Amino acid sequence: MMTDIPYLDIARDAISSQFNGSVMDKDAYINHYSGLEGKKATFVTLTLHGQLRGCIGSLIAHRPLIDDLISNAQSAAFHDPRFPPLTPAEFQNITIEVSLLSDPILLEYSDKAELESKIHVNEDGVILRHGNNQATFLPQVWEELTDFESFFAHLGMKAGLGNDPLHYHPQIYTYHVEKIKS
Repeated sequence: MMTDIPYLDIARDAISSQFNGSVMDKDAYINHYSGLEGKKATFVTLTLHGQLRGCIGSLIAHRPLIDDLISNAQSAAFHDPRFPPLTPAEFQNITIEVSLLSDPILLEYSDKAELESKIHVNEDGVILRHGNNQATFLPQVWEELTDFESFFAHLGMKAGLGNDPLHYHPQIYTYHVEKIKS
């Protein structure tokens, strides 16, 4: 049994199966690669010509890795509410990135300065949660929002809390990812 799981092939097969109406043979992957049946949270990000084309994922490991990966690949391609469903022509040129998430860790902080001292720019994925509002940015978002202020302003907007979400003293969780990109 091999252990080098072909995450990108699984994601691509999951999307392809939707185009051709076939059922993906996940048992073939499970039988050949160990580790696919353990619970793991993933995100699948699709880009087309360097632009985001879909990104869906799980924050908490709640199902087998293979099921999470298949579901998130298909959802990123066909059910991201920010984009129309992926077309077969786009699929030919799509770049797929799979992020394997660590378990989130709640950060205790008393004020913005303390939180800023605990956040590792370019390393931490961040979950912001306040009441029913929640949003996350993968660590890759630091590449575009390179400083603490803009990162949290955009994260707050995404969560529906405005551009000063730390005013509410929300719960902040961090996580790390292992990134696999085509």
